[in-house]
This record gives sequence, C-alpha cells and structure tokens, in this order.
Amino acid sequence: MTGARYVVGGRVQGVGFRWFVLRHAQVLHLKGYARNLPDGRVEVIATGSPDDLAELEAQLRVGPARAAVASLEITPLATEAAPAGGFEIR
Repeated sequence: MTGARYVVGGRVQGVGFRWFVLRHAQVLHLKGYARNLPDGRVEVIATGSPDDLAELEAQLRVGPARAAVASLEITPLATEAAPAGGFEIR
C-alpha cells in the first residue's frame, strides 16, 4: 500500500470531477476522498497499490468530458496519514 495527494487544477469544479474520481477510485478499490478546494482546484487523497494509483493518476490527467485539466500536483503520502474506510466525496 502506498498513498498520494493529488491537486488538480483547471476547469475541475462544477463539471462532475469529484464523482468521476469516486467512480474510478471505487473500481480500483482505493481508499481516500476527493474534495473541492476554495481556490477552484480539486484535492484527491488516495491509498492503494502502486499500479492502482498509477491508473488513478492517468484518469486524473484526463478527467470527465466537461473538465479541462490544466495541472496536476502529486505529493507522496504516508499511508498511516491516509483516511480509513472506502473512498468518499467531501
């Protein structure tokens, strides 16, 4: 298990981005959450296998049809700091 914090910038709020992330994270059996940030970006905290996190990262770079991803910041996350449970929208 490993973890990461992703901050996605661009047109990512009001376009179903968090729901898009939720669907992919559930399929990949990741734990964590997605939430809107006050500055218009979306933060995603996720833990899982390195392969599953790589797949999530690929999906975050594309986003849903109405999104326009302009940036993606990735920070490694200690798994003990990650939320327990499944994946949720906050």
